[in-house]
Amino acid sequence: MTAAQDGPDEATKPRNRLISGPGTLLLWVYGVMVVGAVSRSAVQISTDFDRAPLAYALSAVAGLVYGFITYSLVRGGEAARKAALACCAAELAGVLVVGTWTMADPDAFPDATVWSDFGMGYLFIPVILPLTAMWWLRRPRETG
Repeated sequence: MTAAQDGPDEATKPRNRLISGPGTLLLWVYGVMVVGAVSRSAVQISTDFDRAPLAYALSAVAGLVYGFITYSLVRGGEAARKAALACCAAELAGVLVVGTWTMADPDAFPDATVWSDFGMGYLFIPVILPLTAMWWLRRPRETG
């Protein structure tokens, strides 16, 4: 029996899907957050950057993080799962640090970021989303 008859080789095997079932909803929410964070920061940076540069830069960083996680979910596979998991942990750390900072010293942020007040302006999705994503990405994977 030839290798082609034995079964699919590594190049043609389906990837470990990250966006099946509830992962599809996760993908859509991350996609919406990309659009929200990137568009908000682009407008703020291009029109009022001198007013709150730190806040606007942090919103841009949040948009980039959301974009990378979205890409990783679509890409699938074990490497993408690990990268997305690491980014979700960094995202959660960012939300907690910025959220705490904005509560402790509101004057440091003359304008809100995506992660200000733990994402209150985004219905707390920024703090709930990485927790949900990490749960989804850490669940046992099917083999084979």
